[in-house]
Amino acid sequence: MSKKIVIIPTYNERENIEEIIRAVFSLHQSFDVLIVDDNSPDGTAAIVKKLQQFEFKLNLHILERKEKNGLGTAYIDGFKWCLEEGYEYIFEMDADFSHNPNDLPKLYEALCEGADVAIGSRYKTGVNVVNWPMSRVMMSYFASSYVRFITGMNIRDTTAGFVGYHRNVLSHIALDNIKFRGYAFQIEMKFTAWKHGFAIEEVPIIFTDRTRGESKISNGIIQEAIGGVVSMKLKSLFKTYEKMHPRKN
Repeated sequence: MSKKIVIIPTYNERENIEEIIRAVFSLHQSFDVLIVDDNSPDGTAAIVKKLQQFEFKLNLHILERKEKNGLGTAYIDGFKWCLEEGYEYIFEMDADFSHNPNDLPKLYEALCEGADVAIGSRYKTGVNVVNWPMSRVMMSYFASSYVRFITGMNIRDTTAGFVGYHRNVLSHIALDNIKFRGYAFQIEMKFTAWKHGFAIEEVPIIFTDRTRGESKISNGIIQEAIGGVVSMKLKSLFKTYEKMHPRKN
């Protein structure tokens, strides 16, 4: 078993799932894969199980949920599974190739060099986004700026969904207290880790919008993120966060 695992949440990703799994397993470094599938009606889970049975018995895992219940809860369930199985480095990544699997070793290297959280950042060195319309780029970029202003975090890409965690972070955070279910979940995880004093590093990546399948972004998800950030910040003023000491590598 590898010490490193990539969690990929899925809902109707049959067009991408086999290719993304093979891409991760083709890397020169060894990463296990956990698919968290929300009962996809298109048969995504069946494709994963076939690969698991005939090719990747030891390194490919699947966690099937009964229904679609939000990105945040999918990752929380995945985090808990990975912690129970003893993984040390836990990564999250989309199934649609908007996150390049070839960047996983860079995130892992950042964790090995002392970061507790490694963020695949679209905005660390400018705006590194491909195939998005300008309106979408501007919305995403200014959303991160808004979050940074409200929270005080010195993170350029606060909404990034390509992230690596050392298990110490996920073990220390009260995962059941993470409230957001949509993409604001990514903000809340970073904010909570930051409040606990964990070392966060942004690793520049190039984000490429999906070419197959349908985006899961909706207006409701965006509204949750905008309104929820203020609420999250206000509630944090009445909480005590145990500060963590840096890891020794």
